Amino acid sequence: NLLEDWGRSSRGEGPVGIEAFKIGENLATTPGKVVYSNHLIELIQYSPTTDKVYAEPILFVPAWIMKYYIMDLSEHNSMVKFLVDNGYTVFMISWKNPTEEDRDLTLENYIDLGVGHALEQVSSIIPNKKIHTVGYCLGGTLLTLVAAALAKEDNSIIGSITLFAAQTDFSEAGELMLFIDHSQVAYLEDMMWEQGYLDTKQMKGAFQLLRSNDLIWSRVLHDYLLGQRAPMNDLMAWNSDATRMPYKMHSEYLEQLFMNNDFSEHRYKVHGKPVSLGDIDCPLFVVGAEKDHVAPWKSVYKIKHLTRTEVTFLLTSGGHNAGIISEPGHPNRHYRVSLKKKSDKYLSPDKWLESTGVKEGSWWLEWERWLVSKNEAEKVAPPKMGIKGSVAKSLIDAPGHYVLEH
Repeated sequence: NLLEDWGRSSRGEGPVGIEAFKIGENLATTPGKVVYSNHLIELIQYSPTTDKVYAEPILFVPAWIMKYYIMDLSEHNSMVKFLVDNGYTVFMISWKNPTEEDRDLTLENYIDLGVGHALEQVSSIIPNKKIHTVGYCLGGTLLTLVAAALAKEDNSIIGSITLFAAQTDFSEAGELMLFIDHSQVAYLEDMMWEQGYLDTKQMKGAFQLLRSNDLIWSRVLHDYLLGQRAPMNDLMAWNSDATRMPYKMHSEYLEQLFMNNDFSEHRYKVHGKPVSLGDIDCPLFVVGAEKDHVAPWKSVYKIKHLTRTEVTFLLTSGGHNAGIISEPGHPNRHYRVSLKKKSDKYLSPDKWLESTGVKEGSWWLEWERWLVSKNEAEKVAPPKMGIKGSVAKSLIDAPGHYVLEH
């Protein structure tokens, strides 16, 4: 097994068993169309499966270091399919996998060409309606930057924000701080300057060390000492399909957000104007995971005292990815949830954990009930695919082109 893995790695091949998982065949199969694209994103609109839909759409913002289809894995555990089947119109950002030519893309480009353009397109397809936004990991950080900037306007188009394992205050970012300090950032910037991006292999080791018992030593024991391979599954296949990060944008993220914590301390500027989480006034649904080593739940929890709006905080079992992909019927799942109203006093994470009861089952059902409460009561006919004047036959089928880039 060791020799086989060594050989596959040296040839640039994926792990054993990944051949059984193919994007568009048994991964990312929820029907839809790419209704917009630019240099940085493809925007997917999913086809309705119900006669009537909720009037207000949902827009997903994945992290730029992951491919979007973690939210659309297999048919049984696809979050996208779950929402579409429950009567929602769902849109998804699919990020381009950057190359050396994209080295000068900035964090503000990701704000504008990414989330900004996606919001504009969704608003064109479904005009005069609020948009319920969802951000995963760094996609959630990016989404809150956009929401804080839009909150300065008189009438933001964002109706609600859901965050999955997303940090907005990095002062206690957990075990990842063991690997990242100013000298390490300088080293990474030198490396990225030479090649124009940070490669997936160059960050994979740090994330493996965060969960070394699960991701390194257990594999050594079972695969190499006992000769017992764990079968490949859809989440493992997705996890091996990472993306690169452009030099300038990732340098800005590491320095300004991760190291200096500029956003939560009101120093970060969008289009030259400082933005603050305190300006966001739409309701938030924030999900942390008990065993998350990438975005520790107590760090995710901090948004409750950084905003002045109502925050529903949910803590789910599992880790950064497996805790989020927790579909109804998944065995051995539980969660805790509570609402913090605008007038409520702050409660420490330890006190919150102590005072909040455990619920069995999938948290997706809790979230879907929350989405219903934030949407317009009356359902409507599904919107047409793409903006007015689009010809459905000319649109590219989901999952599009960008997600296939290596």
